[in-house]
Amino acid sequence: MALRRKIDEKFLDVDASMQGTLTFKDPVNLKINGKFEGTLDARGVLTIGPNAMVTADIIGDTIIIEGKVRGKITARESLEILSTAVVDGDIYPNRLIISDGGIFNGRCQMLAEILSAEELARYLEVEINTIIDWANQGKIPAIKQANEWRFERKAIDAWIASGKISK
Repeated sequence: MALRRKIDEKFLDVDASMQGTLTFKDPVNLKINGKFEGTLDARGVLTIGPNAMVTADIIGDTIIIEGKVRGKITARESLEILSTAVVDGDIYPNRLIISDGGIFNGRCQMLAEILSAEELARYLEVEINTIIDWANQGKIPAIKQANEWRFERKAIDAWIASGKISK
């Protein structure tokens, strides 16, 4: 059974060849059926259709893959690789389901609820020194434990969604 979160009002079905950056700050049901190259940052449910060919770095809440994807995938809630899917690249899911027949080639690192400064630097794709500076200056939600900074992933995701991040 596919993990799907219902988002009533916003649905976008893309059946075209596109290149570039797509960013959605509000939750949407997005389905890509064609070819896409670039960067995808989606809130809500992102579905890569069975005929889709995607070469991209993808960040999303719930990601369902039926087609071919090459790139880095970060799924804040869940990543589902269905039986028709072929995924080549590194994945960082909170939850992972791979159906019989689904193909995954790459590395997998499950997202933790509490991140170290190093893990958060990888998650946000910034230098570790930037993370530590932000924490020391109170610019990012952080907790200091035993002289080390710790970061709750849900608080970080909310901080990013609020637009307070500034590199």
